[in-house]
Amino acid sequence: MIDQNKNILLLSLSILMLLNTSCKNSSNTKTQKNIIEVANEQPSILPLSDPENKEGWVLNEAISDEFEGTTIDSTKWFVEGQNGDYYIWKGRPPSQFVPHNVNVRDGKLIITSQWEPDYEFANERYADGKNNDAYGKLEGKPIPVTTGGVITKKRFLYGYMEVEAKVGFAAISGAFWGIGFEQELDVFELMGNPKKYGFIEGGNYWIGTAHDWSPPSVRPTAVFLHSEKLDFNTSDDFHVYGAEWGEDYLSFYIDGKHIVTFTQDDVGTDFIFNNPMEIWLDSEIFKRLGVPHKEELPVDFEIKYMRVWQKPSDNLLAKDKAFYGFEGPILFEETPRPLYLVPENSENNDYQKFWRIDDGSKQYLSIYEGQYNSGVESLKFSGYEKNESLLINKAVIKSPEGALNLPVGDYKLSVKLWLDQGRIADAIHISLMNPKIDLKFDGLKKKPRREWITVVTNFSRTKPSADNDGLQIEIRREDLPPTKAAKLFIDDIEIKKNY
Repeated sequence: MIDQNKNILLLSLSILMLLNTSCKNSSNTKTQKNIIEVANEQPSILPLSDPENKEGWVLNEAISDEFEGTTIDSTKWFVEGQNGDYYIWKGRPPSQFVPHNVNVRDGKLIITSQWEPDYEFANERYADGKNNDAYGKLEGKPIPVTTGGVITKKRFLYGYMEVEAKVGFAAISGAFWGIGFEQELDVFELMGNPKKYGFIEGGNYWIGTAHDWSPPSVRPTAVFLHSEKLDFNTSDDFHVYGAEWGEDYLSFYIDGKHIVTFTQDDVGTDFIFNNPMEIWLDSEIFKRLGVPHKEELPVDFEIKYMRVWQKPSDNLLAKDKAFYGFEGPILFEETPRPLYLVPENSENNDYQKFWRIDDGSKQYLSIYEGQYNSGVESLKFSGYEKNESLLINKAVIKSPEGALNLPVGDYKLSVKLWLDQGRIADAIHISLMNPKIDLKFDGLKKKPRREWITVVTNFSRTKPSADNDGLQIEIRREDLPPTKAAKLFIDDIEIKKNY
């Protein structure tokens, strides 16, 4: 794999140099065409679930890792316990994450679990449901087991994620999972030698789960759980495990073979995978599955690669589609992720920011679950009854500053609308903040009712976005009936280039 990647890199550099040369001579279009044809013929790394790439996957190199070299790539991964820092937790007691158990060698990420009686465990407990256990101890008895964990520093929205891995033959899990705002996906939790049976029934079982952490996150949080008996022990050899994540479905694969799919139709608004996720690779003790014996440690959770593929989109807001679909926060990943940022966290900080509705507008505007074009939420204008009227000049919702980053060019902005039956607002207004551009979707009274429709307007930018650019949505009194205004919903804002 190392030699193949080096060859691909050298070829890519050569192609870029040739392309640069040909661009200097615009008349040499035949040379450009030949280079592109050669590039398209070169082998690429593809999902085992789709080796012919019928779905058009593109590798996300910023988050994927082949684990080459001698140390973990600190630009891609956060190591639990590195420099004394822990993200969210220190592991599942009685075991504790420690950084010296995370290593890269022989082209693999190796997460070791070992018996370390001399290690100074954290003098604290971690509450997990009904359990409230201490690190390094179980029911007063020393269980000095250290493990390890790593987390990607970047998140991604929708795609196919895959690892080639094997776990150790012990009552220690190897896990490939992800979390995002109010959501958790366990692509697998494997254990080579559980001492008790529970949600993992043996070393030859795979389990995939989905958890809803939206408040109130009362256990049990699982909205989906599937257990599959395998014809091998997960500690015997390396196997490929993957999950394809779409807007309204999740499919699991083992060694390229489809195992199971669950969809939004299966779970309704409990389908919570609507926000970007980060990837975790770690090992843990689950005391309900038994505790590893001193004699069977150390063991390694070994991962040859972790890869994420996504599909290209012409929507310039695709990376932030969750935010512009009113599902969750927009991320500012150039800012370090707060160490306390659990999935239930809905506070504004430098890393995640939410839509802002001023106090006067909260009577009329809200982010509403259950009425949506995609995801599970949309922006709702509540309307008002026959003896009421809009008490403010306009109802306003604003994105955070810096939410937009558009270059100079010609664009079209589209919005999904649901217009209820009755006296509807005849227009909605969307403003781009800096440089300021005011856009209007009008004539809504003549649009179809009680179905999702698309409205589109064009605009041009003669200057690129300033650092504080963003969007503002307004529903104005002048566009509303004096009384008895009907509800409307806004979802899935998109911006695309006009060619």
